[in-house]
Amino acid sequence: MGLRGPADVRLLEDRLSPGPVLAALGEVHQSSGGIASFVGQVRTGGGVTALELSHYAPLTFPGMERLAGEALARWPLDALVVWHRVGLLLPGEPIVLVAAAARHRRAAIEAVDFTMDHLKAAAWFWKREQRDGQWHWIEPRPEDHADLARWS
Repeated sequence: MGLRGPADVRLLEDRLSPGPVLAALGEVHQSSGGIASFVGQVRTGGGVTALELSHYAPLTFPGMERLAGEALARWPLDALVVWHRVGLLLPGEPIVLVAAAARHRRAAIEAVDFTMDHLKAAAWFWKREQRDGQWHWIEPRPEDHADLARWS
């Protein structure tokens, strides 16, 4: 598995396997003092049988690249990985992986937190979940907007 430069940003239609990505990040950046990561997955239970993520390609990928650039400019990172699934996902499947390698742990942890807050509340994705045979749109919660506001 090859990582693409200091910011590896991808939209994936196929399954996301975080383990090999994190292993590659650790292998390439052995001199980093810390690697922090977050993996978001489709919740199980609550009657959810599927999650569908759609997006507008001319905005989504460039927006994700800008976000990665902001994180790289804000913290002294060795690398940042931002991989996000689109399409139909089932409970338990990973949706998003954000990982940062840095000389010091705090930079890696904060970069991951910053990136996830932006992806969750100000991203270019439309989400809907299927529950009890019905599709329901998912909107960012007030907590998501409050998390995003911390970075202003």
